[in-house]
Amino acid sequence: MSQREPFRIRIKVRHYELDSLGHVNHAVYHQYGEIARLELFDLAGGLDGELRERGLAPVLLESTITYRRELRSGDEVDVSCRASFGDGKVFWMAHEIVKADGTLSAEIRCTLGLMDLAARKLVAQPCERMAEAGIDVGVLDSPG
Repeated sequence: MSQREPFRIRIKVRHYELDSLGHVNHAVYHQYGEIARLELFDLAGGLDGELRERGLAPVLLESTITYRRELRSGDEVDVSCRASFGDGKVFWMAHEIVKADGTLSAEIRCTLGLMDLAARKLVAQPCERMAEAGIDVGVLDSPG
């Protein structure tokens, strides 16, 4: 397990992301997590290279959010992303959405798998399969 800080990306809350209560709509938190996951995969080697040539792609299986503090238009947040791998067909990615002032706004935990796009089934050992396809799993696998 790496001792580096998890990957982070800064996002500014836009007015059109607000709900009728004037704070960020619940679904937008999922989008922020998706942005961080895709950017992290891009940093680790991308999803459109050899992984795609092998007919494999990560798929989201479950996503849960714990809301801590509201976000409002103009807030800037840092969205972290870190992965952890086990022995089965799934792996996990966790996010913290933190305001620029350090206030934790939300935590997201996702379960993902690596899908064989032809068979439409999850493959075993996604960490090893991604590494074989040139993904730097050391970039994905950060402190949890």
